[in-house]
Amino acid sequence: MSMEINGRYSPYQTDYAERLKTEPEKSKGTENGQKDENVSNNIPVPHDEYISSEKSGAKPSGLYRLGQDEDGRKKVFFDDPKKTAEKCTANTDRIDSEIKKLKEKKQQLEQQIQSAAGDEEKIKELEKKLAQAENELLQKDNDTYRRQNASVRNCI
Repeated sequence: MSMEINGRYSPYQTDYAERLKTEPEKSKGTENGQKDENVSNNIPVPHDEYISSEKSGAKPSGLYRLGQDEDGRKKVFFDDPKKTAEKCTANTDRIDSEIKKLKEKKQQLEQQIQSAAGDEEKIKELEKKLAQAENELLQKDNDTYRRQNASVRNCI
């Protein structure tokens, strides 16, 4: 559906206040019940006119639909036909497997520390490796890291 505004409003280009000043002077003869034919014939009555899209030849500018916003209130949404909706799928399998390996490595280091109860040097070395693995886990086991390092595929 297309709307077109009829541009025949040239008498309305004057200031509204000026028109109010001049109209009472012109219509003084109407006080006795007489109509001033000249005043009503000179000013066209503004009106909207429906022109179908077939007749106008213009394509519609967009689509409107009624929906609800985040708070549940009614809202009119505009779907721009020029805007193409793009849906992409992100794959985090590589990151998830990397995090899983780090968790397994942490668990193995903890078990090695428990089994090496007598050797102090080996325990210090294993604790150092364990601290590195825990720091790496803290950096990688979060949503921000997953989003930044996800591989994007299947964009439509």
